Amino acid sequence: MAKKGNRVQVILECTEHKNSGKPGTSRYISEKNKKNTPERLELKKYNAILKKVTVHKEIK
Repeated sequence: MAKKGNRVQVILECTEHKNSGKPGTSRYISEKNKKNTPERLELKKYNAILKKVTVHKEIK
């Protein structure tokens, strides 16, 4: 059975990591309710490669 409702999985990717030039990416998987928040998510999450909290934006 498929899930019913408005919750969808989203991928969050670090914005500062792209500009740093270091290899790898910092990504998190989260869920959001697309009915309540139709715009893209933007959360502060920990980036283990840069070793600090950075802004992660929804990519898909």
